[in-house]
Amino acid sequence: MAIVLVTREAQKQFDSLPVVIQTRVEKVYRRLERWPEVSGAKPLSGDLAGHYRVRTGDYRIQFFVRGDVVTVEKVGHRDGFYGE
Repeated sequence: MAIVLVTREAQKQFDSLPVVIQTRVEKVYRRLERWPEVSGAKPLSGDLAGHYRVRTGDYRIQFFVRGDVVTVEKVGHRDGFYGE
């Protein structure tokens, strides 16, 4: 079982989401506790190599893994998600 940490910036992004989306993102956080048995996690490439993303509808959760700690570093809508 992994420990899921959320960065301060990701928490601010989460707090600005509609409540209905926050509920869906929280479900993803619970899924991440079962790392590496997480369905739908995609490895990122380029400058983000070593990081992953999971989607929930039009929203994305970006994270990286070190040992048994999953750190969520970004949460947001897919529009402009990777360009910011």
